[in-house]
Amino acid sequence: MTIGIVIVAAGRGERAGAPEEGPKQYRPIGGRPVIARTLECFLSWPRSGPVVVVTHPDDDGLFAAATAGIANVERVVTTAGGDTRQRSVFEGLRVLSGTDATHVMIHDAARPFCDHALLDRVADALAAGEDGALPLMPVTDTLKRGSAEGLVHETVPRAGLYSAQTPQGFHLASIRAAHEKAAALRRGDFTDDASIAEWAGLAVRMVEGSPDNIKLTLKRDIDLADEKLSRRALPDVRTGNGYDVHQLEPGDGVTLCGVFIPHDQTLKGHSDADVALHALTDALLATCGAGDIGDHFPPSDMQWKGAPSKIFLEHAAKIVREHGGTIMNADVSLIAEAPKIGPHRQAMRENLAAILGISLDRCSVKATTNEKIGFVGRREGIAAIATATVVYRGESR
Repeated sequence: MTIGIVIVAAGRGERAGAPEEGPKQYRPIGGRPVIARTLECFLSWPRSGPVVVVTHPDDDGLFAAATAGIANVERVVTTAGGDTRQRSVFEGLRVLSGTDATHVMIHDAARPFCDHALLDRVADALAAGEDGALPLMPVTDTLKRGSAEGLVHETVPRAGLYSAQTPQGFHLASIRAAHEKAAALRRGDFTDDASIAEWAGLAVRMVEGSPDNIKLTLKRDIDLADEKLSRRALPDVRTGNGYDVHQLEPGDGVTLCGVFIPHDQTLKGHSDADVALHALTDALLATCGAGDIGDHFPPSDMQWKGAPSKIFLEHAAKIVREHGGTIMNADVSLIAEAPKIGPHRQAMRENLAAILGISLDRCSVKATTNEKIGFVGRREGIAAIATATVVYRGESR
């Protein structure tokens, strides 16, 4: 079973008001577009297959901006929708039918609070052989039927009544055939895909919905969602540490933070042995769990023999950015008896700023001796301790 995803995002959202703010699926909640949060739920779900997003022809720029930087967004295929939700879903199913998907989940872009547990419940029903699966929440309010005169006509028993949610899951060929039949008969009055499935004679299994899986319909819904997320969101700030040491041997100078300093010793190492940049490389990699310098540039690989350590730091910075990180600060402490670092500190900071693409005031280089204690004190080696601070997109959880 391969579960494809169709996300419907072609609507104009007139009931959300404030048209100058754009369609509701592109409005920010908690600092991020609604559709970005919706997409991330499906793209990060291990059981998801091909993903088709049905958009409005006028929204290509909005969609590209809203989804920039989302992990695995390259898996997403977009297609233009129709003038109703039903026609947009039909178009999404048509595109999905050209993939290896055997089943489909159809979801509203304006439901950004779905979660993997909900998706699993729908998928499990499909895996059990059901034609369709519909997440539902029992109705808890007392329901009234009104008269044409504006008077309460009767109280409607709520036993057995539920409110429907998405994603709604189906066998792909079956739900596409149901949509084709409805289109051929010019039936455009269905309010969701489960109602089309019922009309076509498909059995739709009820599964437990989620109280958080609300649809953002009115401007008030969007404002409340934004307030909720903004209140609970914490910035995803991460700090990584790195430590490195290299042995000193007779030579004509050392390279530290990319600056060559004439000296009567040199640092021994496979590359240029820039102990400072090696430590800072490890610190950056630590902020996104990307291993250490040896994983990316093993000493056994002869292509790195004598290589400038700038290459290693640039690589680590690229990995951080690919993970959605913004480097905020880099701090290096050098531990050495000699040579003196002070005269070269400014050049070192400028190197760090240039390599990392950040401002000079975010780069710090400090130095201390080891008071002639230990291997550093005996001038047998130089050590470096580095700390990097990176802010990642999204929020910490």
